[in-house]
Amino acid sequence: MEKIPLSVAIITKNEEKNLRGCLQSVAFAAQIVVVDSASSDATPAIAAEFGCDFYTESWHGFGPQKQIAIDRCSRPWVLVLDADERIPPETAEVIRKITAGELTSAAGAAQASGSPADASSNINGFSFPRKNFFAGRWIRHAGWWPDRVVRLFRRQSGRMTQASVHEAVEVDGRIVELDAPIEHYTESSLSRVLQKIDKYSTLGAEEAFAAGKRSSPAAALFRAFLTFVQGYIFRLGFMDGRQGLTLAVTDSVNKYFKYAKLSELKRAGRRETRNQSSLRPDA
Repeated sequence: MEKIPLSVAIITKNEEKNLRGCLQSVAFAAQIVVVDSASSDATPAIAAEFGCDFYTESWHGFGPQKQIAIDRCSRPWVLVLDADERIPPETAEVIRKITAGELTSAAGAAQASGSPADASSNINGFSFPRKNFFAGRWIRHAGWWPDRVVRLFRRQSGRMTQASVHEAVEVDGRIVELDAPIEHYTESSLSRVLQKIDKYSTLGAEEAFAAGKRSSPAAALFRAFLTFVQGYIFRLGFMDGRQGLTLAVTDSVNKYFKYAKLSELKRAGRRETRNQSSLRPDA
């Protein structure tokens, strides 16, 4: 397969279930960088099988970890992917045209995105609609489609935000919206989904606490209820069948634990303040 001037940046930890499919879908890239966080499964062996540039790094949070992978990329264009994502053939063809310079002119980008041509600014990044699959079903409601994400950019013009969770790509210059999708096969095992909820709600609570936000158990319950109603009813999640119901429930559970943990952090901070006050000589 002819390689194109593209680096793919991926972070992993115990992704043997997903990684091979991801790497197969980007076999056209001249460089694939995998930054791993001490996997104990076959992830390193799979990366070696595909000739990836493999690095082991301690965990720094999603944004910083992906930036480490980007910093090790050497080709003119960079594509950021998660291990459970895939590039379908039609999207691979669009990426090939972009790296060949066929779609980076105003006219070419307009043809790819269906938008009017605008030659007044540089085209340095591209966003994709993301098709999210859960338990074998493409989820089309409750905000899961088109779920647009910026993932492809000129190496010197893009970077990750430093958020520990809900990170994103920032690009200097114009970003063009493509119609070609990225496929995302989300975790369908409920036991693993609960593990992810525990992890992500902790990261979200810590990030919110650092930003000065506060909560209470009652507020956490109210937010969880609103999340379910909004996703399942007002944003038509019920039209995605049993998968839509499961996702509405897990989204609301994640919201509850994020804000319940935020309340817990607030109480822990108050206890620490009281303890410090009691230790002062003038207390």
